[in-house]
Amino acid sequence: MFATFLRENKIAAGILLAIRLFLGFAWMTAGWGKLTGGFDASGFLKNAIANPVTGPDGNAVYGWYVNFLESFALPNIDLFNFLVPLGEFLVGLGLILGALTTAAAFFGLVMNFSFFLAGTVSHNPTDIFLGAIILFAGYNAGRYGLDRCIVPFMNKKFNKKAPVSAGKAA
Repeated sequence: MFATFLRENKIAAGILLAIRLFLGFAWMTAGWGKLTGGFDASGFLKNAIANPVTGPDGNAVYGWYVNFLESFALPNIDLFNFLVPLGEFLVGLGLILGALTTAAAFFGLVMNFSFFLAGTVSHNPTDIFLGAIILFAGYNAGRYGLDRCIVPFMNKKFNKKAPVSAGKAA
């Protein structure tokens, strides 16, 4: 019942719009600040590697993620210095405009979980909760936004059935 409300109801679409705008503004301003302020993730990554999230036994809880940061992210820091600010800005823009809303929410969740796995709590739990609601709501989250035009166009463009040739059975 709640799922149907969230996915189909116009009142829910209005509530989702407010959540989208709130979350989108936070993402976009964070990304813009990094794009214009000379962002460098190397210090954050080095700290996440040196001080991993540990359990009661003192061992790293997400050792696989620390390994990923050490062996892939840090050696490719220039790529991450480009992708993180741009990704944050585009997630925020997508949420604010209601354009490819579920994709924006998904990639926002990927970034939130990445920050969370690296040991940053901050506002990530709230962002994960709100992003999950938007993702779960699907199309209805972008009903009052550009998805109203984009989604039908994409459905029409990419869900075409293969033409059946005359005289041949499908």
